[in-house]
Amino acid sequence: MHSLLAREKKEEEAGFGIGLGLSPGFLPQAATMFSCVGCFWVLLSSALVAVCSFSFISPAWIVKDQLRNNNNNNHQHNQHHQHHHNNKDSVSFGLLWHCSESLDHMYRCYTFGGLGKFAEIPSSSWQTSAVLCSGGCALLAVSSLLAIITIFLPSGGCERRICTLAGYMQMAAVFIMAAGLLVYPFGLNSSLVRSFCGDSDIYYAGECQIGWGYMLAIVGVMLTVFLPFFAKYAPKEQLSPTPLPTLL
Repeated sequence: MHSLLAREKKEEEAGFGIGLGLSPGFLPQAATMFSCVGCFWVLLSSALVAVCSFSFISPAWIVKDQLRNNNNNNHQHNQHHQHHHNNKDSVSFGLLWHCSESLDHMYRCYTFGGLGKFAEIPSSSWQTSAVLCSGGCALLAVSSLLAIITIFLPSGGCERRICTLAGYMQMAAVFIMAAGLLVYPFGLNSSLVRSFCGDSDIYYAGECQIGWGYMLAIVGVMLTVFLPFFAKYAPKEQLSPTPLPTLL
């Protein structure tokens, strides 16, 4: 009796779906139209593209603390020497920009040698870092675009292949950008940095210190490490689904 009622109920549900013009497998497919992991992967990828791009164009990778150097200069007995250092108190360097405070207390930023003069970046290490960081950021942007495309694709082999490709691109972007960040401190021994930061050397900033732009780039690269793992579980239908808590 119970089996007969269950069978009649299934027939009524099937007839209701056919009456609306829906295929029998429509409801299960609608439930997998969007993947929670996939949506989170897309949002995180887009956010990290913005973070990395903003940090790489910022001029605050190496900064000179104005207050600290003013206190140091107060202990100097030579007034002319003190005035010479005060003019250099507020200064910062980035990959492509350097900023300094002018005599009218205005903070002005300039590109190294002007736009289009890549060879005039003061250190070959900074040139290498600029190429690696910009290349890694561009690769991350392309992978983010692929991640957005997978949202609108139906579940299947094509979606899985694009997610796999984007994951490999994001993994490559991590190594490329990390290499750029490691190479950048080698340029601290250049004559331009020494003229502002004193006795600076490789991985030693002298009178200067690490700025927020460099720290933001490090945080962005560290978070990018997680993107390839999310890319693996981003497809809507998994061949061997794994619960989300076991991934983290």
